[in-house]
Amino acid sequence: MRKLQWKIIMLFLVSGGLTLIMLFIAQQIIRLIGRDYWREPMVAALFSVDRLLENFFGFPIVATMVGIVLFICIVLLLSQGTIRQINQLMEGTKRLAKGELDQEILIRSNDELGQMAKQINQMAKQLKLSLAEERMAVQSKNELISNVSHDLRTPLTSIIGYLRLVKEDRYKDEVELRYYTDIAYDKSLRLGGLVSDLFEYTRMGYSPINRVDINLVELLGQLAVDFSLTGQHEKVQVVFTPATEKIMISSDGDKLMRTFENLLSNAVRHGRDAGRVDLRVSREPKVAIVQVINYGPPIPQHAIPHLFERFYRADESRTDQTGGSGLGLAIVKTIVDAHHGTIQVTSSTELTMFEVRLPLQAPEINK
Repeated sequence: MRKLQWKIIMLFLVSGGLTLIMLFIAQQIIRLIGRDYWREPMVAALFSVDRLLENFFGFPIVATMVGIVLFICIVLLLSQGTIRQINQLMEGTKRLAKGELDQEILIRSNDELGQMAKQINQMAKQLKLSLAEERMAVQSKNELISNVSHDLRTPLTSIIGYLRLVKEDRYKDEVELRYYTDIAYDKSLRLGGLVSDLFEYTRMGYSPINRVDINLVELLGQLAVDFSLTGQHEKVQVVFTPATEKIMISSDGDKLMRTFENLLSNAVRHGRDAGRVDLRVSREPKVAIVQVINYGPPIPQHAIPHLFERFYRADESRTDQTGGSGLGLAIVKTIVDAHHGTIQVTSSTELTMFEVRLPLQAPEINK
């Protein structure tokens, strides 16, 4: 049987025992001190009535009524602790219903009431955490909308402005017309890139990881060739250095491709002055390690913890031409986390390195 049931049984047993003991003691006291008063007419009348009632009901009615009242009093007295705990539970649930989640129910017992109080406290903590997460989600959504609105409005305003000049024929010659249209075209490309990054970032939140076995060295080698060709315009050479010819990893190839595309794009953009970006890959017993290194200006140390936040730029002075959408590294972090990997950044005056560690095999929970 449960502890609370045993507690109730013991309460009644102890109350009954105490009642019998007190009735026995009272009977003995009455016998000792009441002999001199039994001959009094009033006392004799009371005893006469008691005998008549006993003969009528078949049991000592007065003693029984006294015993019942005494038993109830003892039960109420001994159950004060349990009643107090029940009242605390009721008050706690009322506070919980009103949204007061900071006060705990202080019940220290090992029975069901104590377990219920503990569960209610845990529920209140979980509810408080859920409400905090909901507020953070709302705040995050509002910040996302605000940042997206700002980043969309900036190039869109420029496009509308330059096209208005063209529409109103407010240009001197063909050269100035071409200049206006080129600027509008560049702004529209940035607008398209921002929309694409935003779509990719939001898609990562619900898109599943489709794991297959891929050769990470082959994937990175293809990326290095592609960026070496495109990097010629930036006069940046991508040097790929694999520690081995083959590293098989269970992962989503398309998402990993996007991850290292973003990291290489970031490295080429910020390391163009040095003219070289290193891409290295190696393995440990359970993880693959990819390092993307550029030799451009260092990242301020205070900015490193915020690099993977949405729309964060380490250098606020960057223009649309020198800065990205602010979502590239956030996408990288989301993909790496989805693969149960880690990403770290180190930056000094000599180099800046993004190191990604990915498990070679999918965790058991995803199998």
